[in-house]
Amino acid sequence: MAKAYIHGYDPSEKRRLQDQANTLVDLFHSDTFYSAGSRILEVGCGVGSQTITLARKSPNASFLSIDISEESISEAREAIEKCGLKNVQFLCADIFNFDIETEPFDHVFVCHVLEHLSQPEKALSILQNLIKEGGTITVIEGDHGSTYFYPDSEAAQKVIQCQVELQNRTGGNANIGRELYPLLNSVGFKNVMVSPRLVYVDSSKPGLVDGFTKNTFTAMIEGVRESSIAAGLINGTTFDDGIKALYRTTEQDGVFSYTFFKAIGTKR
Repeated sequence: MAKAYIHGYDPSEKRRLQDQANTLVDLFHSDTFYSAGSRILEVGCGVGSQTITLARKSPNASFLSIDISEESISEAREAIEKCGLKNVQFLCADIFNFDIETEPFDHVFVCHVLEHLSQPEKALSILQNLIKEGGTITVIEGDHGSTYFYPDSEAAQKVIQCQVELQNRTGGNANIGRELYPLLNSVGFKNVMVSPRLVYVDSSKPGLVDGFTKNTFTAMIEGVRESSIAAGLINGTTFDDGIKALYRTTEQDGVFSYTFFKAIGTKR
């Protein structure tokens, strides 16, 4: 698995994850529903940013949400309790050492997890063994290579590439979204369907300007400033110029575009 969660666990990262979840809830989950009585395993729930939406949209399904961070599990549990949701249980667990005795799940949900793993195929194979015949897996991942913006900027491209390279060095893959179809097929899932989820932002969409371009994407890139400089990938001046250029895309004439990918496969 990856050596570390590259974005860290500080309060600013938790806020970023929640901003992302709130801003993109319709984009990710307009078609996410689980039938009454279904049992769903959510892998890598973090602080519960996606868990809340899953539980709300399928109130008569039951969820087991797992994460490797005890602190994140504690915060996720608190968030769910504040929302008054009763259909989620939490467990601190590592999917690569998931030795809990349980009946197979009807479905598995994975969001922004595979990008951090050095062995995504192994993780998917393990998850496949936890799903009932006829059950499904849903995977959502981003792809930094899909980032386009206006005005274009070489410095902005460089700071994005810093994040891609740092994630690569920890064993992850920030461009994994484009690989979901072959990944799910390679481990034996059937009827795999992948749909691109485009985030297009201009000044006519102020909610996305703030919620995505500023508070999700640019905040994520800003968070790797010190580690990028320490790794010798870039100097401080160029990094700061790149961040300024990303914020420049949020002005009246600016445009920002990024694509996530949502894949669904069936166990047969």
